[in-house]
Amino acid sequence: MLATDRLVVAYGGNVALHGVSLRVGAGETVALIGANGAGKTTLLRAVSGLNAVRSGSIDFDGRPLGSLASEKRVRLGIAQAPEGRRIFPGLTVEENLVLGTTSWRRWGQSAADDLARIFDLFPRLKERRDQLGWSLSGGEQQMLAIGRALMARPRLLLLDEPSLGLAPRLAEEVYERIREIAAAGLTILVVEQNTVLALAVADRGYVLENGRIVLEGAADQLKQDARVREAYLGR
Repeated sequence: MLATDRLVVAYGGNVALHGVSLRVGAGETVALIGANGAGKTTLLRAVSGLNAVRSGSIDFDGRPLGSLASEKRVRLGIAQAPEGRRIFPGLTVEENLVLGTTSWRRWGQSAADDLARIFDLFPRLKERRDQLGWSLSGGEQQMLAIGRALMARPRLLLLDEPSLGLAPRLAEEVYERIREIAAAGLTILVVEQNTVLALAVADRGYVLENGRIVLEGAADQLKQDARVREAYLGR
């Protein structure tokens, strides 16, 4: 479904991605792991159309994305829950969620069924639907960010550091919901520093270091790889 080929992204003279090639098949959950500053978020932003590509290509469902604007990529079925959650502070939980419908909603078309699905997945959001988004706990805000992305009815969900800043129990709860989303068949590319959580939900994974893919393979294989265990699993 998603493929990058020799992707190069730079900020001025600083090259952040050096010829990155990866693929995410339909229905797969793929983890992109690596240390802070490795280029993980840069890759997601390039897929979303938020970062310009210097060279290489990004294909979605066989279609070259080229310089396609980010909002058009959302209409194709690519949605991202960004690092830091980016909750709109002056809006309620429900209003934040409804903003995710802008890629498909038309006058008179109700978002009620979509909201109901999100509230089934995240019952806490239903309890707090009239509460301001900024007043939620960190874990609840992460659930809101994921829910808002799901409201776009994506075919590919991009998750950027969903466990960032969360206590272990809350991070595990968020990842349990991600596991449910994956089990329903949605294609997911998740970027994480928490290798244990990411590889626990992923089918396959890539390790990114200094803007380059240095390892790839099935999630179970990466868990057992000595380099991954030493550098990212603390074993």
